[in-house]
Amino acid sequence: MSSNNDQIAQVEHHFGVRFPQDYRDFLGTTGSLSQFVPPADDFLVIDALVELIGINEAGGFQKRFPGAVVIGGDGSRELLAYDFRQGIPPLVTLDVSAENWSSAIYQAPSLSALLEQFPQTGWRWDDSDSAHS
Repeated sequence: MSSNNDQIAQVEHHFGVRFPQDYRDFLGTTGSLSQFVPPADDFLVIDALVELIGINEAGGFQKRFPGAVVIGGDGSRELLAYDFRQGIPPLVTLDVSAENWSSAIYQAPSLSALLEQFPQTGWRWDDSDSAHS
């Protein structure tokens, strides 16, 4: 377990952030996820810890979205990211081709909340959805 905590700490250090505890717990237990989630039947990907640095560097996300750390997505164009510009980072989706934060769509206040609501709600596609949370 300590080696996993060391890996988490290395990735956090790389991005200059501390991941929320529920995400740290997820990384330490489940590790990653890639599946259709019924009944919403939306595809949800949570990337493995070892993939995070490469995924975030590949798209130049740090330049376009300072403060973002991509942790997954919908298996296609939408990326799931923490928004570390805020004290307690919420999860948002960012389109792979987006230029900046203006296109971010709020998904959930935490990974636990996302995983709990996702089977019913699936992905939120516009900002008006967050008013109903």
